[in-house]
Amino acid sequence: MGVSFDLFDTLVTADKPNDPAAAVATELEKRDVDVPEDWDDAYTEVHIDAPEGAEVPLPAHVSRALSSRDVSYERNAARRAVVSAFDPEVDTRPGAVEAVAAAREHGPVAICSNCSVPELVGRTLVRSTFDRDDFDAIVTSVGCGWRKPAPQIFELTAAELDIEPADLVHVGDDPRTDGGIEAVGGTALLLTEHPLESIPARLADRERTP
Repeated sequence: MGVSFDLFDTLVTADKPNDPAAAVATELEKRDVDVPEDWDDAYTEVHIDAPEGAEVPLPAHVSRALSSRDVSYERNAARRAVVSAFDPEVDTRPGAVEAVAAAREHGPVAICSNCSVPELVGRTLVRSTFDRDDFDAIVTSVGCGWRKPAPQIFELTAAELDIEPADLVHVGDDPRTDGGIEAVGGTALLLTEHPLESIPARLADRERTP
């Protein structure tokens, strides 16, 4: 058995911009990018025709949004603006450390997280109680190209842990996304039904069940 954890709103809470478009615009202006007057519209429009379930990295979206308004900018300005706009304060959730420690008693452990912002998962972990070495694998949608509930991200997580998808238990807070593990034969432990503090006991019960 292997266990994967969603990161945001499962293991940690991390603040997000109340207005992402405005936050990105502010960071673009700091980098001498001429933000178009209709930026709110440009930000919400679809600029990349991605397959269903695929992740579109936010810097790529922002770059295309600027290009759609014929805005030129310094190379990497869009990426640096996005990374700065999503720079969170982080709190480790009660019971999270104990849940991960309990999971390690039963097999390898991974993070499996939807996140369209490069570097955000790494910076979040640095600001949490966790260490990168607490996890055998870290799989993100921006890294692998697929967002939960797409089966590909769960299959990749299982492969990173060297187990079959059916042997993967995924802990998360969102039934719609995290529940996607069940489509590949794995088990979902959703915080809506199993509070984080109960996860160690749930994992032990599963291990004892033939």
